[in-house]
Amino acid sequence: MTEWLNGIDFSILYWIQDRIRCDFLDGFFGVVTRLGDFGAIWILAALLLLLSRRKRRTGFLLAIGLVACLLVGNLLLKNLVARPRPCWLDPSVSLVIPMPTDWSFPSGHTLSSVVAATVLTGCERRMAFLAIPTAALIAFSRLYLFVHFPSDVLAGALIGFLIGLLLLRLKKHILLPDVPEKRKK
Repeated sequence: MTEWLNGIDFSILYWIQDRIRCDFLDGFFGVVTRLGDFGAIWILAALLLLLSRRKRRTGFLLAIGLVACLLVGNLLLKNLVARPRPCWLDPSVSLVIPMPTDWSFPSGHTLSSVVAATVLTGCERRMAFLAIPTAALIAFSRLYLFVHFPSDVLAGALIGFLIGLLLLRLKKHILLPDVPEKRKK
């Protein structure tokens, strides 16, 4: 089964390399993927939300989600599955970014991005217009840059969505109470 999945994964990755890759997109997706390095853009979003009295619960939920990503994705699943990256298996494809040193499954960039997009959209509907496209671009950048298999990205998205949904269900029970709205006089 893994041979079959690897065949599909590599077919998609090679199609991207043959049909889409160009100098402009190399630079663009090189920058986009850096937004997701270590969950940087999402950590920044969580910190900014934590500074806002009205958005503090959303920031707290996002921070919890990012910690869950680290524990579930990077510390548990990556080491348990220990799947090599496509760039390790086919070094003939030139990389735009430095060679990653951790395992491939699941995509941590995608996992944290989808958790963030799910939490932000579930708590602050207006944030969906920025969070969802950013998460999608970060996820696709991992394929474009040949550092993850499509199944790694899909798994990261699915696990991230489930963690995000769980956090949204637990939202009322998380430590911070809702901030009451000011009464109109």
